Amino acid sequence: MTSTAAFYRSSLIMLAIGVLVLLGIVGSSIWLVRANNNYSEETASLRRVRSSIVGLLTTVQDAETGQRGFLLSNDLSYLAPYDKALQELPQRRKALVDNVSPLPSYAAQLDALNTAVEGKLLELSTTVALAKEAKLPEAVAIVRDDAGREYMDKVRSILGNFLEQTDDRLRVLVQAQLSAASNLQWVTIGGAVAILIVLGGAILIIVQHVRDLQAATDEVEFLNVGLEARVRERTEEVIRANQEIQRFAYIVTHDLRAPLVNIMGFLSELDTAMKSVTTYILADDKSPTEEEIREARQAVEEDLPEALGFIRSSTRKMDSLINAILKISRDGRRKLQPERIDLKSLLETAAANVQHQVSESDGAVDIRVRAGAVITDRFSLEQIFGNLFDNAVKYQLQGRPLALEIDAYPDGSGRVRIDFKDNGRGIGPQHLERVFELFRRAGEQDQRGEGIGLAHVRSLIRNLGGDITVESELDQGSTFILTLPSDLTKIVRSMES
Repeated sequence: MTSTAAFYRSSLIMLAIGVLVLLGIVGSSIWLVRANNNYSEETASLRRVRSSIVGLLTTVQDAETGQRGFLLSNDLSYLAPYDKALQELPQRRKALVDNVSPLPSYAAQLDALNTAVEGKLLELSTTVALAKEAKLPEAVAIVRDDAGREYMDKVRSILGNFLEQTDDRLRVLVQAQLSAASNLQWVTIGGAVAILIVLGGAILIIVQHVRDLQAATDEVEFLNVGLEARVRERTEEVIRANQEIQRFAYIVTHDLRAPLVNIMGFLSELDTAMKSVTTYILADDKSPTEEEIREARQAVEEDLPEALGFIRSSTRKMDSLINAILKISRDGRRKLQPERIDLKSLLETAAANVQHQVSESDGAVDIRVRAGAVITDRFSLEQIFGNLFDNAVKYQLQGRPLALEIDAYPDGSGRVRIDFKDNGRGIGPQHLERVFELFRRAGEQDQRGEGIGLAHVRSLIRNLGGDITVESELDQGSTFILTLPSDLTKIVRSMES
């Protein structure tokens, strides 16, 4: 629980942070506003400079236009633009000088500009006067001279340079103003967010200080509920495991007891046969009767070989059953080694191992994988796929081409489902669960086997944190449904913890 001293200390820290943020916002805003004002003032000044440049250039061009019209038409009405330009020109020149004189890069070219303007005005006034005196050829000759054109080109060049400098600087200023405005906006937004964060932090500290005791109580209750759920889950697992053990123990004792009963029964027959042989062999003082000879001969020729054969067959059966149990036990104790596995590649490899058998019946295997890679134990998955492919080939329906379809796809969060569907003999409804029991087989027993394949598959898949079920219909085929976690490492970590 947060102490009172810690509460006051946290509150003071949040208050200090809030004051610093506020000072930062105010300082940044003042600086950005001043910068923006400076940019605005300079922009207004440059706009006045630009207006005076354009005004002077336009006035000189209007004067030249009026002069050219008068010379071409000899009509005094064309002198209206010329006369107006001459009236405005002094004011235009003064406005330009006033605006650009404080700017060194402009002021340095003012003398050259004045010289060019004066020269152009002299050329214009001379030609207009000659035309008015009916000396048009002399006026045209002056126009055709390069002096007037050179003055006008000089005026255009200098004023054009002024305009270019002005526009370049205006673009820089506009960009700077936009940047300053954007920065001011972000400073304001950032400051507001920071203040809200500080305010929220302060509120959280206060709320946390008040609610600590309730939070501790809630946490204890939550842990109790979680503990009960975990205990219930573990209890269910123990019950299920115990049922599996009991079922396994019954199967083992039942199937191992049968060969032992056979051995004991045929040992009794062997003992009976040995008595007949012993009587015949140990007959010292009298010749054996015909009945004793017949019984001894029957024991040697029939009873003894039959008993020994059944004993040998029973012991071989017991050895096979014990080896099967050891195999499942070894696989259960083997340390799992999770790795990233491409399901499509692994399924194609398993299918290739039975491809020649499938081809003999003109069958086909169709593999469809819609799930990504899984992280699981490769050896176990290879064993599972191999058993299911072998079973599909072993129990196909005679006279019908084997069609085997495998479909792998996501099955909820963190799990993958793989369907093995065949068109084989199928399984009766009363045997759907029996086929997964150890030493249990269903249907016609015309194939070699001890009944451990599917039991082995179930043991392997459950060891990977998954399960297997089957849906089937006699003479129509079966679908074995595998589900397993997409990441075995999570299951392993959970079991280790």
